[in-house]
Amino acid sequence: MTEPDFLRTTRDSYDAMAVSYTEFVSGALDAMPLDRAMLAVFAELVLAGGGPVADLGCGPGRLTAHLHGLGLTVSGIDLSPEMVAIARRAYPHLRFDEGSMTGLDLPDGSLGGVLAWYSTIHTPPERLPEVFGEFHRVLAPGGHLLLGFLSGDGSLRAAEPYDHKVAPAYRWPVDLVADLLGRAGFETTVRLLREPEGGERHAQGCLLARRAAGGETG
Repeated sequence: MTEPDFLRTTRDSYDAMAVSYTEFVSGALDAMPLDRAMLAVFAELVLAGGGPVADLGCGPGRLTAHLHGLGLTVSGIDLSPEMVAIARRAYPHLRFDEGSMTGLDLPDGSLGGVLAWYSTIHTPPERLPEVFGEFHRVLAPGGHLLLGFLSGDGSLRAAEPYDHKVAPAYRWPVDLVADLLGRAGFETTVRLLREPEGGERHAQGCLLARRAAGGETG
């Protein structure tokens, strides 16, 4: 099967900037109290329900390690081999694998939680339902999903990629992403929209959702 162009572009871009990107995000979570709070709530919910967590689009593994520190059984998956190599060197006690959110090498219903922290921003609008379907497939009923993304006005159909520092990226309206999650079988429990801080250029969105209990996996 031919690989979609956006995956190849994203992989090549992050491979090329893996070291500088890792330096850029190092310590960033220390200045993000709302981000830490959402990650803590996510961890508490997953711990209550049980099951491992996958950090999808884990990059250099900083949030994978953070979730591990919160008591979760967690592993990271990233499209970029260079990012995975950096994560493995930095956190040898954790597992990191190469993979794509469009086709995860994970069994149905095998996870208690999925973290996708700014890792869907490079996905074209028409491919989001496919990605959310994969999140739903690998989560057990009652499992939790935490999404972080760049927020914007308008509709998904009208979304245009902007010049992200690494690869072309999209900004997603919070309510429309929540609607797409609902269509994929999720119940959104928290919607967060915050204004840009520091050097950020855009508003930031965050959604905490739960895979509806019961029914078939996938």
